Amino acid sequence: MKLTPHLPFKGNCRQAFQFYADTLGGKILMQTTYGETPMAAQMPAHMREQIIHARMEFHGQSLMGADAPPDRYDGGHGIQLALGIDDLAQAKRTFEALSAGGTVTMPFQETFWARGFGMLTDRFGIAWMVNCEKPMGGAAAQSR
Repeated sequence: MKLTPHLPFKGNCRQAFQFYADTLGGKILMQTTYGETPMAAQMPAHMREQIIHARMEFHGQSLMGADAPPDRYDGGHGIQLALGIDDLAQAKRTFEALSAGGTVTMPFQETFWARGFGMLTDRFGIAWMVNCEKPMGGAAAQSR
């Protein structure tokens, strides 16, 4: 069984997935437009070039997304993508890249559980947490 996040976009899925592929070192495996589907004739003209299905892979993970029809776009409220990166320098670079043009909600910094952790909403409206955990020790590690 595998859990794959599916992200909603407001007409900018193509740009978001290219950004994520570049930032996360991924590869876009599929991008299908509404105009390429059997329902193309029923779609408003402005939707035909928008993405109905996108899928990318990066570091053994998958991410999917689509441009939601305007009456169905909710922005993904309440959902955050948590990205765990073992290398502190890479975690910081990734946080900075994802936050470019977006909003930082918690600056990337050391916490009691992480060598570096930060939260942001990227320029496409997707919320992220970037985490570089500290090595586990003591009682917390023993309970695992």
